[in-house]
Amino acid sequence: MGFGLIYKRLIFCVAFAGILLFHGFCSSDHQGTYKGPKYTFMHQATSAPAISYYDYIIIGGGTAGCPLAATLSHNATVLLLERGGSPYGNPNITDLSAFGRALSDLSPSSPSQRFISEDGVISARARVLGGGSCLNAGFYSRAATKYVDGAGWEGRLVNESYRWVEKVVAFEPPMKQWQSAVKNGLLESGVNPYNGFTYDHMPGTKLGGTIFDPEGRRHTAADLLKYANPKGLTLLLNASVHKILFRIKGKKRPLAHGVVFRDGSGNKHRAYLKRGSKNEIIVSAGALGSPQLLMLSGVGPSDHLKAHKIGVVLDQPLVGQGMSDNPMNAIFIPSPNPVEISLIQVVGITHFGSYIEAASGESFTDNPTQKDFGMFSPKIGQLSKVPPKQRTPEALTQAIESMKALDPAVFRGGFILEKVMGPISTGHLELKTKNPNDNPSVTFNYFKEPQDLQRCVQGLKVIETVIESKAFSKFRYDYLSLPTLLNMTANAPVNLLPKHANVSTSLEQFCKDTVMTIWHYHGGCQVGKVVDSDYRVLGVDALRVIDGSTFNYSPGTNPQATVMMYMGVKILKERLESSKSN
Repeated sequence: MGFGLIYKRLIFCVAFAGILLFHGFCSSDHQGTYKGPKYTFMHQATSAPAISYYDYIIIGGGTAGCPLAATLSHNATVLLLERGGSPYGNPNITDLSAFGRALSDLSPSSPSQRFISEDGVISARARVLGGGSCLNAGFYSRAATKYVDGAGWEGRLVNESYRWVEKVVAFEPPMKQWQSAVKNGLLESGVNPYNGFTYDHMPGTKLGGTIFDPEGRRHTAADLLKYANPKGLTLLLNASVHKILFRIKGKKRPLAHGVVFRDGSGNKHRAYLKRGSKNEIIVSAGALGSPQLLMLSGVGPSDHLKAHKIGVVLDQPLVGQGMSDNPMNAIFIPSPNPVEISLIQVVGITHFGSYIEAASGESFTDNPTQKDFGMFSPKIGQLSKVPPKQRTPEALTQAIESMKALDPAVFRGGFILEKVMGPISTGHLELKTKNPNDNPSVTFNYFKEPQDLQRCVQGLKVIETVIESKAFSKFRYDYLSLPTLLNMTANAPVNLLPKHANVSTSLEQFCKDTVMTIWHYHGGCQVGKVVDSDYRVLGVDALRVIDGSTFNYSPGTNPQATVMMYMGVKILKERLESSKSN
């Protein structure tokens, strides 16, 4: 095939299918689907009694809730309520080669729930045991020492907790040609020194960890439940919590004492705390779910709650405030040579506050039934350039067939991306409905603060240098100039924002036009604003929030390691076990 035709099809492909960065790496089915552990304490919520009693009720069996439940179950009775199903036995979650399929699944039972921020950026929230660790690109990296110190955590306990997690879910990834070229390109570009393989957050270039084992099988926070005491834990799947119950009469402060949840058949159940001054309800429903549930339960801005006809338990105007999402921008580089399927492995930690990472791999397979074009594919109809009324079944079928006819060579290549540290820009979250299964309205205000935009521009300049480096030369066409690559990427429907013609001459405009999520959103229940330093909700008793909604800034290059670690694995274990024994 001539290069001119390849180039034309590349532009068509990227513009039509959208960025495939984290959404379309597929190959042949993994033989022998991993069924996972047989937890004796895991049940469908339909089997739950109408009323039950526990020492601790944890809402959300995600990246935070699973390790927390495992820890507390050794000295207390714990109820863990997860609104989704089990990740085990689902190859779309388990297999690295299937990465992206779960995000493309829009069915009601999907482990991924699509939402679009008010900024126009398409994203997803987890709806599965194990949470975001079942959907992400698998990168595992600890928080910086400075972050740990700023959070007021004890360094020794933090390191012990990280190791506790790493025994189960963290691995050293294989270093193949594409990732090696990115690594060497970063070093050529001055992102030094090379720190080798390490879980630690260190300035320079490093090979980080992954939650995919050497066989390409994902390990998640749900695997940490192997640490649980089976006699102390009850885990209910497809249990959607609708409300936290408070005792107010005769109390100086509202006292959380129970929850109302519905099972997969819609039946209502109630779970209450046993008598005991130290017993608690812990909300670990994620950066969207936790502030949403507090509001639905009457804890939030009073005017907003009243507008939704929700009884006000506590006027707390800061619930839902401080929402942030690390803006991510990527450049797609078509390759004249085959590249391996790889997710995030190498990271360049710059001195100016941008993280440079990469992913690669063909999105097609020889099996036509397994072809998947990613989160923004015509299969989904989320094409920003196609008005909703024109997304007819016939139009989508035609689009899919057109893409299937393309030569796989036009999809060969990968992405180099940059993610802004922090970020500084913040937004807010509000309720849309009183249904906890509906997405709330969330605004992240990407690049509202000039410093975030400047970090993006600096990160893109490093990416450009990597692309032009000697180390990366075998993975790029000489004919494709940097402006061409920028324009080609910008033509993709990566979000629902209007496009501009000057992205190749204005990196600032490229940042704004092509901003995407890397699913590291946080805030809404921040420390010092909604919860105290021990994550107790301010103004009420027997209620904590323990998850990424408490973060002021996202830790490290990827937050999942820190979420699994700090969410009570050792730190809260000592605090809560000590309080239980007193």
